[in-house]
Amino acid sequence: MHVLPVLLSLLCLTACGDGGKVLVWPGEFSHWLNMKTILDGLVDRGHTVTIITHTATPSVATNSSKFNFEILPVPFTQEDLNKHFDEVLRYWMYDMAEDSFLGAAMKIKEIVDTGAEQNKVVCRALFSNKGLMEKLKQEHYEVMLIDPMWMCGDLLAQTLDVPFILTLRFTFGNAMERQCGQLPTPPSYVPGIGFEYTDQMDFAQRLKNFLFYLSQDILLHVMVKIKWDPFYTELAGKPTELCDVLSKADIWLIRTYWDFEYPRPLLPNFKFVGGLHCKPAKPLPEDMEEFVQSSGDDGIVVFSLGSMIKNLTMERANTIASALGQIPQKVVWRYSGVKPETLAPNTRLYDWLPQNDLLGHPKTKAFITHGGTNGLYEAIYHGVPMVGIPLFADQPDNLSHMKTKGAAVSLDFNKMESKDLVEALNTVINDPSYKESIMRLSRIHHDQPMKPLDEAVFWIEFVMRNKGAKHLRVQAHNLSWYQYHCLDVFTFLLAIVGLVIFIVVKSCCFCFRKCFGKSLSKKKTQ
Repeated sequence: MHVLPVLLSLLCLTACGDGGKVLVWPGEFSHWLNMKTILDGLVDRGHTVTIITHTATPSVATNSSKFNFEILPVPFTQEDLNKHFDEVLRYWMYDMAEDSFLGAAMKIKEIVDTGAEQNKVVCRALFSNKGLMEKLKQEHYEVMLIDPMWMCGDLLAQTLDVPFILTLRFTFGNAMERQCGQLPTPPSYVPGIGFEYTDQMDFAQRLKNFLFYLSQDILLHVMVKIKWDPFYTELAGKPTELCDVLSKADIWLIRTYWDFEYPRPLLPNFKFVGGLHCKPAKPLPEDMEEFVQSSGDDGIVVFSLGSMIKNLTMERANTIASALGQIPQKVVWRYSGVKPETLAPNTRLYDWLPQNDLLGHPKTKAFITHGGTNGLYEAIYHGVPMVGIPLFADQPDNLSHMKTKGAAVSLDFNKMESKDLVEALNTVINDPSYKESIMRLSRIHHDQPMKPLDEAVFWIEFVMRNKGAKHLRVQAHNLSWYQYHCLDVFTFLLAIVGLVIFIVVKSCCFCFRKCFGKSLSKKKTQ
């Protein structure tokens, strides 16, 4: 009896000793929610997690006792960041469609520049804090988890000499994955982000896709060379290129899976972990469950445009509310704006929804969504067909995939009328092909050798155990662009062929002159 407590204490110490130190450079909004799921999994396995964030973060709750925090002081506030994101959303949702191509390009450049400057302020706050940098070096972290939504995490990992892992959906329309990660992306059958193309493209689509990739690569190259390479060089104190630093990532955790993606080539250090935050549904709050049960056989529709969309214009809100009042289902709508004038008795507004639990409820018939990756994967996980209203970023591309796979109907936010939304809802609810398609995707999602969260945690711990995963990094990172495409080999072979042709032609000319030169001379003389 006296020995048992000692043994238990030793086992506890052993378990604690197995835990490693993880440093985190997070993103914001839905990016953070996805990353937090991974961090919770790491803490549950005994690892110590330290998060570097700043005083203006709109997403990271720095009062959590599960994690350690290093909070950087910045001159802007959370309200400033939220205001910037609200302006971006408002322009993307309402104004961009009315703007000219040049006006839209200039506005997007202004948005990108503002975000980049805020990002740079955070970076300078980190690298100018010599005391913190020294403290981070002394901690000897075993791995760093980075969301490239905010740059500089990769440069910090290089400075600390810590292997790092990226977690992302895509960056700059896949251009960073192509150029910095060396991910093979044949434009002949891998459609660009934003095009509603499938992996079966005709000639015109392949031409547009090729030109789109080319323009993206040029834009990224110019942007990085002008904005980020000089900045990285300044912080590092020596010539440093962003793409070169980013390319050193040991693992790229991609937040999708083959239930979503079209078949395409991958590299050994690119791992799919789509839907890692999904889980079985829990019971709903009592009042919400009562409302859901009151729907009878008609069931309910779950409606959410994500955590960033808090309100709509009254005109758009009334259009949507009017449509929802015309369907037999009850509707739970996440919305914190002014109550629409056309709101019907079958629709109930909530500031927040237990979305995963609602989508897993047996009475849920459809999901109206903006097409964010997190919500989309919850719908796939629980097998709920979707009506998509994409707003910005990757959402049109996400819903294009679901539409192509027969699991969703997509609408234009600015052009849709009430009848369009009613028709879309009736289609996905009453046409059995949509339910069959989403259930097929759900079966694919669940039929994996390892759960997505376990996969993400495994590869993080793999990097910790092996002090990196450089053996999974392709040699393409060490080749120049002309070597990668074998242009030097092609030039050499072309030169050889040219030389052979030259020698053959010269030899034939020489032989011709030798054999027939004299007789031709005599004929000319005669």
